[in-house]
Amino acid sequence: MTLRPYQQAAVDAAVDWMRKSLAAACIEAATGAGKSHIIAEIARQIHQMTGKRVLCLAPSAELVVQNHGKYLASGHRASMFSASAGAKELRYSVVFGSPLTVKNRISAFCRSGTDGYALVVIDEAHGITPTVQGIIAEMRQANPNLRVLGLTATPYRLGSGWIFREHPDGKTNGEDTARDPYFAKCVYKVGARELIDQGFLTKPVIGEINATGYDTAGLTTNSLGKFDADAVDRAYHGHGRKTAAIVADVVSQAAQRQGVMFFAATVQHAREVLASLPPQISAIVTAETPKGERDSLIRRFKARDLKYMVNVSVLTVGFDAPHVDLIAILRKTESVGLLQQIIGRGLRISPGSDQYPAKTDCLVLDYTTNLEDHCPDGDLFAPVVKAGKGGGEGGGMSCTCPVCAYENRFTVNPQYLGVETDAAGYALDLDGRQMMSDFGPIPAHFGRRCMGIVQSGGRGEYERCGYRWTFKPCPHCEAENDIAARYCKECRGEIVDPNDKLKADFKAFKKDPTQWQTDQVISMTCKPGMSAKGNPTIRVEWVTPYRQFTTWFSPQAKSQAAWEKWEAWYRITCDGTINPPTITYRKDPATQFFEIRAYNREADHAPD
Repeated sequence: MTLRPYQQAAVDAAVDWMRKSLAAACIEAATGAGKSHIIAEIARQIHQMTGKRVLCLAPSAELVVQNHGKYLASGHRASMFSASAGAKELRYSVVFGSPLTVKNRISAFCRSGTDGYALVVIDEAHGITPTVQGIIAEMRQANPNLRVLGLTATPYRLGSGWIFREHPDGKTNGEDTARDPYFAKCVYKVGARELIDQGFLTKPVIGEINATGYDTAGLTTNSLGKFDADAVDRAYHGHGRKTAAIVADVVSQAAQRQGVMFFAATVQHAREVLASLPPQISAIVTAETPKGERDSLIRRFKARDLKYMVNVSVLTVGFDAPHVDLIAILRKTESVGLLQQIIGRGLRISPGSDQYPAKTDCLVLDYTTNLEDHCPDGDLFAPVVKAGKGGGEGGGMSCTCPVCAYENRFTVNPQYLGVETDAAGYALDLDGRQMMSDFGPIPAHFGRRCMGIVQSGGRGEYERCGYRWTFKPCPHCEAENDIAARYCKECRGEIVDPNDKLKADFKAFKKDPTQWQTDQVISMTCKPGMSAKGNPTIRVEWVTPYRQFTTWFSPQAKSQAAWEKWEAWYRITCDGTINPPTITYRKDPATQFFEIRAYNREADHAPD
């Protein structure tokens, strides 16, 4: 296998780093750069150098199979350990596996001696999960010298920023752009712009939007940077005409295009998109699509039997269809990384053949202002990367770490503007003493953990300083964890924030329509009709922030209970002319019909 120059440079940089350091490193390589080939060569070299095994993890069965196939193509043998890919064997020294399958048989990977593991490679490392981190932690108990290498096209996470501390050029990320990064350094970077200039990728072209896009102004993010699911539903559902007009615009611009991918917000939204596409050459793939059917549809799309492919968050990471030359983005994304992954689906080169012309560019149509939000300078390859909370209104301040003396630069908490601080950044009272809370001294900034790098052993190993200004103690082992941590870094036990549990319980409650609940009335639409027995009825369509449902009332009902329900509705709404502020309702588990108990009660509220 002959590597491209930049692929060989990436391999050399990674191997050189692993020779001198135990700290986790990563490689940033744009979509289409051939990360599978880089992984294969690094795995081969490390196995050859150490005589030990190498484990290569990927987040999906498709990527496991793809990476395994590229390694076999290099002329070497490897095992595959992935239940979803239909193979679980450890015969050869290089193993390609799925995290969950490996986790369930972790004892088989915690070997010592010559049969142990020298390296764990993480494909799509921006999505490193507690499961993957737990696998590495357990494997390190068998081999303290275990190396860790990640590869990704988008080395940043929603709410956390960059996944590494130090860039290849030596520039370091601060707390405002990298919150608790897992990797110490990005040892090599090759971007999309460079690969386009060298002819290894196709250039993207931002197209003109000839239809009114979706109104997503009402979409707000929570503390984790995620959109509320119910708000997403309201933004995209019930806009049939708008969706049809958008799809028509895409189809008209796709007349000379070979492969078109739609990225929808929800399953229902994707179905609405599909309904406006030519049925013979269009398909939809979601998380609900059975695996066999999904594989068949993907094969047909890659074979160009299908021209239009609609998907919901399943064909973003690792999906490889080089002929795709139009990307239609019909969903708002809070993640700059996901936006980059979406656009990356259309950047692979497709030389053409006797039957199909060569691909010259990829048209990108954005109907939800993603490009404006994440790439304000108009540069697709220079997105704005932030680490969530911090803002800039308070300015910055220097904080000297009391452990390693590293000079950190953090964003000031506006609440403490003008307050005296000590060298470490803790707020001082009028007597010059540290302000205290139940959890210790109060920092006057948004910084959490020191960004300094300290030497951890006698062999030149380096790791990030462990000092934290604010932390969350593990209820199981009392270890200090980041205040946003969900799992303890030491014992891997779950850390559940009481407020988060209350919010989760509330969300589960609101999702259960059989529970009596009181919601704000967004709209009420009435339509007169007749029952099967010829009695007059009133059909009422209700829309609340959480669901849409129908109730029926009978002004001439013979049943006392049915008449009282109509009378209450008539009195409160003035015969359907006034929307009540709230309604108390549920779905009857026996009849599956919605019923209303009361009007104008205080609406249910999520915990603060």
